[in-house]
Amino acid sequence: MGIPILVAGQVTGIDSFEIGQMVGRQLPFMTIIVLFWIMAIMDGWRGIKETWPAVVVAGGSFAIAQYLSSNFIGPELPDIISSLVSLLCLTLFLKRWQPVRVFRFGDLGASQVDMTLAHTGYTAGQVLRAWTPFLFLTATVTLWSIPPFKALFASGGALYEWVINIPVPYLDKLVARMPPVVSEATAYAAVFKFDWFSATGTAILFAALLSIVWLKMKPSDAISTFGSTLKELALPIYSIGMVLAFAFISNYSGLSSTLALALAHTGHAFTFFSPFLGWLGVFLTGSDTSSNALFAALQATAAQQIGVSDLLLVAANTTGGVTGKMISPQSIAIACAAVGLVGKESDLFRFTVKHSLIFTCIVGVITTLQAYVLTWMIP
Repeated sequence: MGIPILVAGQVTGIDSFEIGQMVGRQLPFMTIIVLFWIMAIMDGWRGIKETWPAVVVAGGSFAIAQYLSSNFIGPELPDIISSLVSLLCLTLFLKRWQPVRVFRFGDLGASQVDMTLAHTGYTAGQVLRAWTPFLFLTATVTLWSIPPFKALFASGGALYEWVINIPVPYLDKLVARMPPVVSEATAYAAVFKFDWFSATGTAILFAALLSIVWLKMKPSDAISTFGSTLKELALPIYSIGMVLAFAFISNYSGLSSTLALALAHTGHAFTFFSPFLGWLGVFLTGSDTSSNALFAALQATAAQQIGVSDLLLVAANTTGGVTGKMISPQSIAIACAAVGLVGKESDLFRFTVKHSLIFTCIVGVITTLQAYVLTWMIP
């Protein structure tokens, strides 16, 4: 739901919509590459030759929807919209085209695979009912993301009073940002913005309530589901809260700026290594949100020091973090548990890390080209 990008905007002061636009001009390239890469891992060159039409349809539709939604709607919905569009396009395409050979894992017989493919016929009404919560979610988040709705809560808007701004005592404008981090001494504002209605989370809440009514869930079932969700997310909520707290401490103490000044000595080469900070942050914390909280401000300051777009490097931190997700200990543990490979985490890590590093290098090349050659791609 765009939370990593929203957090990056909060800690850097850069418009999160623009960060999402920049990420949407980097990730689509990776979308196409990753699908061909997976085919090569699964079945080599033969797999690519036999499946490339489906790969182009799935990856191309995903990449186009990803670009359009991130650049014209906002950072909250690209993953959902892109997935739905890709699923629909691939489903329609496979009604007309089929690969000449069906790939099967060596340890599974045809009968076992056929059992997993067994399906039950569903009516159009049942299918629509199952998809309705996602349609509600897409509709509400889209409404919350459009400029006229956002303008209601902006300064001077009709509902601006609904946004609560709380200056942080003993901190607001009592810390100054000094050269060379900024051109001249500037008081550093510390204001907690509580936009309880215009926040994306409220849109998600409305979608959940609409889904409860539409699906005719019993109140007891809805409350039970809500409780289970809170229990499941308790640790991530705590972890992200603590990481955000540390991120703001590092920003207001000057830690991020000091590290950024040191990294700026790498000069123009830093644009290549910028995604590796996001990659490292996700590997250490398991979360792109936490990685952005830790390093987004550092990226912005370093960008200003080497004379490139701070928007570009903050976006590169997010994109680089995506490539680090596959090797984060949490992701590997969950993946092994899901497929019955508990105890094989180290094997999975050794297999995955080389691919993760290659993807991060590709993002580094894309970022460098956008910084010095393809500057027109920066919003």
